[in-house]
Amino acid sequence: MAPTSTPQRPINSGFDARSTANGVLDGIDLSGKLAIVTGGYSGLGLETVRSLARAGARVIVPARRADAAREAVTGLDGAEVARLDLADLADVRAFARAVLDSGRGVDLLINNAGIMACPETRVGPGWEAQFAVNHLGHHALTNLLWPALARSGAHGGARVVAVSSAGHQGSGMRWDDVQFTRGYDKWLAYGQAKTANALFALHLDALGRPHGVRAFSLHPGGILTPLQRHLAQAEMVDAGWIDEQGNATNPTFKTPEQGAATQVWAATSPRLADRGGVYCEDCDIAPPAWPAPAGGGLVPGVAAHARDPEQAARLWDLSAELTGLNAFATAGR
Repeated sequence: MAPTSTPQRPINSGFDARSTANGVLDGIDLSGKLAIVTGGYSGLGLETVRSLARAGARVIVPARRADAAREAVTGLDGAEVARLDLADLADVRAFARAVLDSGRGVDLLINNAGIMACPETRVGPGWEAQFAVNHLGHHALTNLLWPALARSGAHGGARVVAVSSAGHQGSGMRWDDVQFTRGYDKWLAYGQAKTANALFALHLDALGRPHGVRAFSLHPGGILTPLQRHLAQAEMVDAGWIDEQGNATNPTFKTPEQGAATQVWAATSPRLADRGGVYCEDCDIAPPAWPAPAGGGLVPGVAAHARDPEQAARLWDLSAELTGLNAFATAGR
C-alpha cells in the first residue's frame, strides 16, 4: 500500500531557526547519492551544495552563468557544473537529457533557484518571469528528470525539494490572470510564484509517493543573499531589513548557513522517511498559518491557499499545458 499523506504539523525535529546546514547533516552519510541543486552557486544554493558535498554526495550545479558557477565551486570535491537556463525550455531539455543519458539515478533534486520582485519581464512565449523561472522551469525540469528520480525511488527513495517562501502568503494563484497581462505587481507576482512552489510539491508528492519519490516545500527564513538584487537599498531600509550602510538590522534574519538548513533537512532527514507533501520552516514541518494581522505582514506557517490539493492539481494541469510536460500523463491520477 502506498504511504498516506502527511499531516501539516511540526514533528519536534530537534532543530530550530538557528540550526545550520552542516548541523542537520551531522551523522548523515550521503556517499553514493546524486543531488542536483538549481541555483547552487550563490546564496543558499551554494551553502546547500557545500554541505551536501561535505557529507559525501555528488552534486550537479545547473547554472545559467556556468563560468561563474565553476568559479564558485572551485576546490569543492564532489561538485560539477552544467549549463541550465530555467527560462529556456530547450535548455532544460538539454540538461535533463544529459543527466538521463548518464544512466545515473537522481536521489535529491533541490529546486532552489529563483528570482524575487524583479521589474516586469517576459520570457519564453510571454510568460511572467517570476512564475516562469521559479515554477514553470522547475516543473519542466522535474518532469524531464522523472525517470532518474523514479530509478532512485525504487532503490531506497528519492526526494524533491521546492524552495518556497513566507512570501507565498502575499498571493494565492491568480487563476484569472496568472501571467499578469492586466497590470504587473512585483510582490504579488513573487507571492504567486512561491505559492506555486508549495502547490507543486504537494501534488508531486501525491503522484510520486507510490514510486518512492517524496516532495517537500519550505520557507528558508529571511536571509540577505543575491536574491535581493532587484531591490533598491532604500526599499530594504524602509522594510527594516538593513541600515543605511547595508548592514542587516532585522534580528530574525539568518546567516546563509542557517538559511540553507531547512532545505538540506527536508532533503535528507531520516525523520521525514515515509512523509511528504508538507511545507517546512526552521528545520521542521510548519504549522498551518493563522490569518495575517490587520494591515498585512507575514506570519509563521503555511497559508491555506498553498496547501489545497484541488488547487495543486489545477496548477499541475496548467503547468503541463504550458510546458507540454507531464511525466504522469499516462499513469493515471
